[in-house]
Amino acid sequence: MRARALWERPTTYGAVGATKAADLLQYPPRGFRPMERRARIGHGAQRFAYATTAVMTWGVQRAAGFRVEPMQPPAAVTDLTYTPVGFDSAGEPVQPASIDVTSEAAFGPDGTPFVVPGVTAWLGIPIGPFRFKSPVRVVYVVAEPKRRGFAYGTLPGHPENGEESWIIDQTDDGSVWMTIRAFSRPANGFWWLGYPILRVLQEFYTRRYLRALAGPIPA
Repeated sequence: MRARALWERPTTYGAVGATKAADLLQYPPRGFRPMERRARIGHGAQRFAYATTAVMTWGVQRAAGFRVEPMQPPAAVTDLTYTPVGFDSAGEPVQPASIDVTSEAAFGPDGTPFVVPGVTAWLGIPIGPFRFKSPVRVVYVVAEPKRRGFAYGTLPGHPENGEESWIIDQTDDGSVWMTIRAFSRPANGFWWLGYPILRVLQEFYTRRYLRALAGPIPA
């Protein structure tokens, strides 16, 4: 029997899209620990454009020290046929948002494709002297005039089970913010033994994410 390709593997949790739920922190999926962090990363249209492009091309993960190896699944998967459950502000299931690649740029300045629902990737996550290859799948994309970003969910082989989202929004005063939301738990008994370390690492990388887009905008 052949090994299943990465794009064929199911997520390792059931509540796909739950990082959209407004009450995530109060009512996370059973057995998972929720997390939310929000920080101002700049001001103005140029900052918003820079930050959203970076987020949509894995720039936040790379700036945090991850290696990112996107895997191209068949077109039938990325042509918006992968439609996980999404949630509105009241926690009700809705059709997930997605980028309409026919009406806007679908690539970053260096040619990196924007993420779309169904894209999978290997993340090389540094943990001490080691780097763990951790597979993830983009489960939804947000594409609104003043709000952009995406979430990925874990696949078998990731140290944790759960979902994490990175959303950039611009408020009425022009300020640009990044919000990171997640729910997670160790993937198996081995990682449960190192749970305190995983929590420290999650907080460490979350701080890196929030700083990644706050510096000078490259020329």
